[in-house]
Amino acid sequence: MNGLSKLERRRRRRDLVSALIRYGILTAVALVMIYPILWLVGATFKTNNEIFTTVNFIPKRIDFTPYIEGWKTRTQFTFTTFFLNTFQYVIPKILFCLISSTLVAYGFARFQFPFKKFLFSLLMATMFLPAVVTRIPLYLLWKNLGLLDTYVPLIAPTIFANEPFFVFMLIQFLRSIPTYLDEAATVDGCNSFEILIRILLPALKPAIVSCTIFQFIWSFNDFLGPLIYVTSLSKYPVALALKMSIDQSSGIVEWNQILAMSFLALLPALILFFAAQKYFVEGITSTGAKG
Repeated sequence: MNGLSKLERRRRRRDLVSALIRYGILTAVALVMIYPILWLVGATFKTNNEIFTTVNFIPKRIDFTPYIEGWKTRTQFTFTTFFLNTFQYVIPKILFCLISSTLVAYGFARFQFPFKKFLFSLLMATMFLPAVVTRIPLYLLWKNLGLLDTYVPLIAPTIFANEPFFVFMLIQFLRSIPTYLDEAATVDGCNSFEILIRILLPALKPAIVSCTIFQFIWSFNDFLGPLIYVTSLSKYPVALALKMSIDQSSGIVEWNQILAMSFLALLPALILFFAAQKYFVEGITSTGAKG
């Protein structure tokens, strides 16, 4: 018994040491990964001189003046306008993207039609098409339609499921859902649309949340799209407003104010991610239906 107890104690010590080493490494890596964000938050309270002379993220004093002055900007508009402008096209873009991508994915995953394999291959091929290739043709299209300096060029493509990554993600998730659910719903008198709404959409919730988070982050942080199509200052989103803050004609750049606004621009994405983290992880890692 004594020998067994010693072996058990040794095993427990090894397990404890192994756990401490693992958690120590994970903690160190996490600190390295999160340090830029901590430095960003601390830098919002520093002066320009302090920002460029120290790597310590803890400021000498807490002063919310950079947030107040940065929010006001040096124009006739505050960042309230720029945030509202951003949400004006980000929210419709997410909604149209989810609707169109779900419908296209449902068609590929559940229906048989002529040239299905060829069309699916064509869809996947567009994932490797650089966006820069379509920039000039799309710009000329929207210019000829008289829709420059509007949010239409940013929103309209999502109506046609122009994000093959989301379509592919939803197709893979739909394929993991057993077809006997569809058959049972058909026996109960549901048509194809009712099957999608009542049966498949609830099961698609993790994948839809994942698509929402990705699309929100990509759209909210998009700089080149608004730069090409939006020219009026009153319609600037946050990404363009931040760049405008750097290019001050006076030659003096208040970096603490810019960093403060940059941190506030990060908050919506961080809040959305942590609020939907459970579904996001499930949507990325799920490979089959759970019974």
